[in-house]
Amino acid sequence: MSAIYILWLRQLKRYFRSRARMIGSLGQPILFLVALGFGFGPIYEKAGGGNYIDFLAPGIVAMGILFTAIFTGIELIWDRQFGFLKETLVAPVYRFQIMAGRTLGGATVATLQGVIILILATLVGFRPENLLMLPVTLFFMFLIALLFTALGTAIASMLEDMQGFQLIINFLVMPIFFLSGALFPLQGLPNVIMDIARIDPLTYGVDGLRATLIGGAHFGVGLDLFLLIIMTFFLVFLGSWLFSKVEV
Repeated sequence: MSAIYILWLRQLKRYFRSRARMIGSLGQPILFLVALGFGFGPIYEKAGGGNYIDFLAPGIVAMGILFTAIFTGIELIWDRQFGFLKETLVAPVYRFQIMAGRTLGGATVATLQGVIILILATLVGFRPENLLMLPVTLFFMFLIALLFTALGTAIASMLEDMQGFQLIINFLVMPIFFLSGALFPLQGLPNVIMDIARIDPLTYGVDGLRATLIGGAHFGVGLDLFLLIIMTFFLVFLGSWLFSKVEV
């Protein structure tokens, strides 16, 4: 357990030491929230959808978590190139503990990022409907972070260069985000798009956040929670298995 704690703490120290990284990772979510929230807000309201910022904010929180979580995988490649990973792997601990510490650390950082975005969203007009549901919201945020941190680690375990990782992640991350319903309602979508959305794990994260923050869920909070837990366990297992095959 000490190895898990040390690696978890190391991830947190990396995050808090890099102020540029902290501020930079907030830029895109806030831009989306302000530009789309106020830009499309009147159109969304005229269409009978209500307050677009309230609808949009849970999706932007999920976006911030997604980007922060999945890009933690690049730190694995960085550590491999500079020798830190070799020092870690020769330590007398199981590789699963190393994977668990890195994943929990990355997920904690991504969850903190989501909390910051949620707080900033309240400054531009977002208001949660039920504050008693905030603990459930935090649990959903942590599940999203854990899932995509594990995915980032799984991908990074199969690669040796940062350029390849960035290309693959950029290819994956935008479709995952845009097809999750973060920016638009899922009702009335073409069948093909809806089928893709159903296999997108972020869809259930966004839907769960929306259910707990504004009381509007497409699938239902129970189904969202169940599927997110199943997908998270699968990706953590996959990431652990791929990490166990890493050679340095």
